[in-house]
Amino acid sequence: MTEGTQPDGIEADSAARAAVVELLGVLAYGEITAFERLAEDAKMAPSVDEKAALAAMAVAEFHHFERLRAHIASLGVDPADAMAPFVAPLDAFHRHTAPSDWLEGLVKAYVGDGIAADFYREVAQHLDPDSRVLVEEVLADTGHAGFVVDTVRAAIARDPRVAGRLALWGRRLMGEALSQAQRVAAERDALSALLVGGLAVPGFDLAEIGRMFTRITEAHTRRMAALGLAS
Repeated sequence: MTEGTQPDGIEADSAARAAVVELLGVLAYGEITAFERLAEDAKMAPSVDEKAALAAMAVAEFHHFERLRAHIASLGVDPADAMAPFVAPLDAFHRHTAPSDWLEGLVKAYVGDGIAADFYREVAQHLDPDSRVLVEEVLADTGHAGFVVDTVRAAIARDPRVAGRLALWGRRLMGEALSQAQRVAAERDALSALLVGGLAVPGFDLAEIGRMFTRITEAHTRRMAALGLAS
């Protein structure tokens, strides 16, 4: 295929299907690791109520994983195969951003996952309607964002010194999450083609990619402000 041309016919269908499978695969693995991480972080909760709140968040993530796994299987693809390319990069991200305490875990669940969700939501705009709706639904707020915001703000009110440490943590999460998103897209041909408009579906041009990351950065700033933290 020459530069500037679009695939057509069977080639276009195959490329579009590959993009759907790759996006659903990375999302599915992201959801199952989010479930594991939140369940683990619940052990650091200072009270039973807070432990239960984080456990409920973990359960919501697992239900999202189940829906994604079922949709991948409905496409005739083994969900494990779809997730396999993303195991190493996502595991590496979580190793590099392991929270040291309860509050860092909450900030990661709200800010770090939010950055990734923004990126995948942007990409999903260019999928088929059924896949796009599924992605948007599994990336929607599970109803626990208010709990995280209230808990972090209350901790800052009790000890204002916490704010500086958590603000630095939020900046680190931003850098790591954006690097991960860019790396995943760059290493997967179908996702890269989707981003730059290389499929026979409307995609991003290179200028739009820049605007996309600007939108993601602005959303991060709003989340940090909601927590009472400087971005």
